[in-house]
Amino acid sequence: MSDDAPPYSGLTPEHVLDALESVGVRGDGRLLTLNSYENRVYQVWRDEEPPVVAKFYRPARWSDTQIAEEHSFSAELVRREIPVVAPIELAGHTLNRFEGFRFAVFPRRGGRPPELEDPSVLEWIGRFLGRIHAVGASSPFQARPALDIAGFGEEPREYLLANGFIPADLREAWTSAIDMALGRVRTAFETARGVRRLRLHGDCHAGNILWTPEGPHFVDLDDSRTGPAVQDLWMLLAGERAVAEEQLGKLLAGYEMFREFDRLELLLIEPLRTLRLIHYSAWIARRWDDPAFPAAFPWFNTARYWQDRILELKEQCSLMDESPLRA
Repeated sequence: MSDDAPPYSGLTPEHVLDALESVGVRGDGRLLTLNSYENRVYQVWRDEEPPVVAKFYRPARWSDTQIAEEHSFSAELVRREIPVVAPIELAGHTLNRFEGFRFAVFPRRGGRPPELEDPSVLEWIGRFLGRIHAVGASSPFQARPALDIAGFGEEPREYLLANGFIPADLREAWTSAIDMALGRVRTAFETARGVRRLRLHGDCHAGNILWTPEGPHFVDLDDSRTGPAVQDLWMLLAGERAVAEEQLGKLLAGYEMFREFDRLELLLIEPLRTLRLIHYSAWIARRWDDPAFPAAFPWFNTARYWQDRILELKEQCSLMDESPLRA
């Protein structure tokens, strides 16, 4: 694969099956592409064994050491009987290589999205998040990055400006809005500077929790990093303020059965949401050479898109000016 080729050039179905064959996983020829833009993920059927899920990592995104830390964290959670889907060790490794690609194989786990409107579901998820964070707080990551203002706010801002993504006629308005938003984010992080950081799931939204009659299990720790505990809670909240506060109360009722939650972290919910919104635009921009992205996000980088982002940032400023949610 040449340096200027699309990141998954050459990853054909045959290539996927050959890669799996190289570590002793023999598919029967049936593949189903699963929903993932960052990596390439496939469900693979086998003749006499249950299906597995194969994840081919985006080249150059994570180092081998960083991926190994993700896998190690997943395995540690499984050993503590926390329902996380961890990669399978094959030929002595969980991270495998084949002709320029790195990949991991996971057991297939079915399930449906959790019903977050159900208070008992939220409390159940909260209990497991408390247990995940109790493990996450026991030792630090050494190689995986932190969720911080520099990586999720300042650097994405500079990337979008330096690479000409902001239309000239909207550049001043967008720059003003993002600088105003980042100013409020910095103030909140400074106020909450004593909050403890720990190993997180990192991308704990409803799509990464699968529900079965036995309860939840957590998938896709690809964005696992160091950060405040509330990062794994706020994406499960939705609706008007009163609804979100009720949901938060149920999550924390379960969470605090296993780990104390520092209420100072509630100051960070809207700042973290703001950083995620900024990072999201730059994430799409960085992946624009991947043919999957223009096809999936045809509205990206239009004038309307950036007008909406300006309004969104101003709305976030207003939300950050309000008092934080209360459980």
